[in-house]
Amino acid sequence: MDTSTEAETERVVFVTEDGVPTGETGPKLASHHAETRLHLAFSCYVLRRSDNALLITQRAPHKKVWPGVWTNSVCGHPAPAEALETAVRRRAAYELGLPELEDLESVLPTYRYRTPPFQGIVENEFCPVFAAWTDVDPRPNPEEVGGWRWISWADYTQWITDPMTDASYWARDQFAQLKDKKPFSAL
Repeated sequence: MDTSTEAETERVVFVTEDGVPTGETGPKLASHHAETRLHLAFSCYVLRRSDNALLITQRAPHKKVWPGVWTNSVCGHPAPAEALETAVRRRAAYELGLPELEDLESVLPTYRYRTPPFQGIVENEFCPVFAAWTDVDPRPNPEEVGGWRWISWADYTQWITDPMTDASYWARDQFAQLKDKKPFSAL
């Protein structure tokens, strides 16, 4: 699929503070700016079943929002009327080349954040967080992912809490809530 066409036609779903769709949507790229409205999104942490390693990814350097920054496995926006679980699976297949995620579960169903400006853009999302499992290495789409690696949870904990690490705002913010939740608390 032509990624420029997809990026230009993809729409975000605007929501209330409680994550309830308002009935309004907007073009994904044009909706992200200094005054980004609250919209629906998701984050997913993919773990490798064989050794419990976490997949972290680097956002492609040409992305409009947070280019080149390292983050959790996959993030995205559900299409209008698309279930969050369906959106997670769609984006994992598209971005990571992982069409099969096992045991996908919501771990932070009401997570909400707003970033400080980053290169002139504020991210403002009601963003349920998921965990999933695989034993397959990703085959990432270079339009979406600039780099990737598997990392132990202990090493991730050290990495994400280091203020010098080039990690996304949301990955840092989510960590504080994820570290005490299963499956992460058992790793």
